[in-house]
Amino acid sequence: MISVLKINKWAGFALAVIGFSVQAAQAPQHIDVKQYKKVEGVVVPLPNEVFGALNKLGPVNWKEYVRTEKGANFSERPRTALLLGNVIADGFIAVQAQDAPAVKDIGQRVLSLAKGIGVGASITPHAKAITEAADKRKWESVRQELDRTQSSVQGAMNELQDQKLSQLVSLGGWLRGTQILTAVVSKRFTQEGAELLHQPDLLRYFGDRLTAMPEYSVPVVESIKRALVEVRPLIDSGSKPISPEAVKKVNEITTRLDGEIVTRQ
Repeated sequence: MISVLKINKWAGFALAVIGFSVQAAQAPQHIDVKQYKKVEGVVVPLPNEVFGALNKLGPVNWKEYVRTEKGANFSERPRTALLLGNVIADGFIAVQAQDAPAVKDIGQRVLSLAKGIGVGASITPHAKAITEAADKRKWESVRQELDRTQSSVQGAMNELQDQKLSQLVSLGGWLRGTQILTAVVSKRFTQEGAELLHQPDLLRYFGDRLTAMPEYSVPVVESIKRALVEVRPLIDSGSKPISPEAVKKVNEITTRLDGEIVTRQ
């Protein structure tokens, strides 16, 4: 996802931490990748921002979107990186739903996956803080720790000169966030909600990064590369509004990809 918007249109928006507010100001029409936090040029996944924007469009039954199954672990590092981004996005969904048991499970799952790609040490304090904050129902603190977890994962990977895996973490988070965004908007379509999808620059960014990592050409990565090409014309509609049919199609594509990321094949 990504195009160009002024971030200061997000009421109460702070990139590292967001206090979600249903009474917030008008939602942005586009999201400016150039103004998002980056680590070594890597765009940080957007679930936190996406879910905050959706709340501004009206109340959402977030409990409906909490994932309860644990999922599989994988030995392939690129699949583990994609899954790690996916699970971090799940953490934001669980916080939105104020589901403490799910948040705690996700904290431990993030730690396990981070260990699988060699950055577990940087995540351990965050996993502990997430569990403690969830026990006390301190949801703002949980959000902060999820943001810090994301930053720590990517910082540790960059220190290990593993920027490509860091980009896959970003991609995994974006795909899960887009899946939920399109599910919510499809259920209660508004043009403002659909416009949150208008982010062709980010699709181009991810497509370029995937092309530059032939060493990670596992089936799920190849499937994502093909899907990004399929999604681009659906969301890059120029001056025309994004249609309900396009939103539904993007949801179908990202749901399929989500299944490929989380399921052992």
